Amino acid sequence: MTPLGFAKLYAVTTPVLFAIDLVWLGVVANRFYRVRLGDLMRPDPRWGAALLFYLLYVAALIVFAVQPGLERGSLCRAALLGAGLGFICYATYDLTNLALAKGFPTIVAVVDIAWGTALSAGVAAVAYKLAEWLL
Repeated sequence: MTPLGFAKLYAVTTPVLFAIDLVWLGVVANRFYRVRLGDLMRPDPRWGAALLFYLLYVAALIVFAVQPGLERGSLCRAALLGAGLGFICYATYDLTNLALAKGFPTIVAVVDIAWGTALSAGVAAVAYKLAEWLL
């Protein structure tokens, strides 16, 4: 993938990940997290940190999932690699919280890891299809 192709794919994939995750965090699972995390959850998110995560994570999805899928011409490969990346990244975060954060609920870790795995697989698949169209 050329640098210009990467930039185009990155530009169209970033809002996809951001929008889906905001719906999850802000609507679908908002109460789930608020009830279980309580005082651990900030009333006002640090948007700079969140934005930096999304920007880095989209690049990682493209490099480690979408591009290998494109090289093999396999949507399934892109989605599976995306799922694997999501599992590892979200498990790293959640298992570290379980190990170090007082009162971090196991159910939150389990749900969050499952969400990260599904989100990453889905976004990698969408990005793969977008790449077919764009590149």
